[in-house]
Amino acid sequence: MSIKDWPADERPREKLLNRGPQSLSDAELLAIFLRTGIKGKTAVDLSRELLSKHGSLQALLQADLQHFCKSPGLGPAKYALLQAVVEMTKRHLHESLRRGDAIENIETTRAYLTAQLRNRSQELFACLFLDNSHKVIKFEILFQGTIDSASVHPREVVKKALQYNSAAIIIAHNHPSGNQTPSQADKQITEKLKQALSLVEIRLLDHFIIGDKNGWSFAENGLI
Repeated sequence: MSIKDWPADERPREKLLNRGPQSLSDAELLAIFLRTGIKGKTAVDLSRELLSKHGSLQALLQADLQHFCKSPGLGPAKYALLQAVVEMTKRHLHESLRRGDAIENIETTRAYLTAQLRNRSQELFACLFLDNSHKVIKFEILFQGTIDSASVHPREVVKKALQYNSAAIIIAHNHPSGNQTPSQADKQITEKLKQALSLVEIRLLDHFIIGDKNGWSFAENGLI
């Protein structure tokens, strides 16, 4: 049976328009993106098969071109379209962050940092440089590799913060393992950075660890 033959309130597109995108499952959202199925399978059937094959929607979004195109119904055009959607999402979050207070809009900040740093194969250390109103001046990845006192240099963070005339910063790094629990090294470098920045009257507002879930916040857990 074609999706067109389904009851109107069960069709993914109509369901989205009537109830909002949050009412759709991952498979239904993916089906809207795919638009059509393949012989013997509706777009929803194909979407469920793709999600099962890749393990999750997140894994499908992170697949490279070669692995993406191995799935039936997918090719370079669909890959390019999907990557464009992912990039637009990142840019939308960035614009939302720039317009608002990064501290008052903590969930937007968390979502933006998660979009930038999750599913990276290498640990990355990044900073959000903020003005007096806590609006974003600049996002920048400063260091790569294991996050410890040897690889993250407080002097360089302070130098960048002064370069952008920042009044405050939020730092973030990812754990490729997916585990968001802060290590002792994470706690130590956070304290070192807080002390170094305070010498030039720049506040360290938060430190996010990005893993498989939404970012883990030092500030929310009373560690800053």
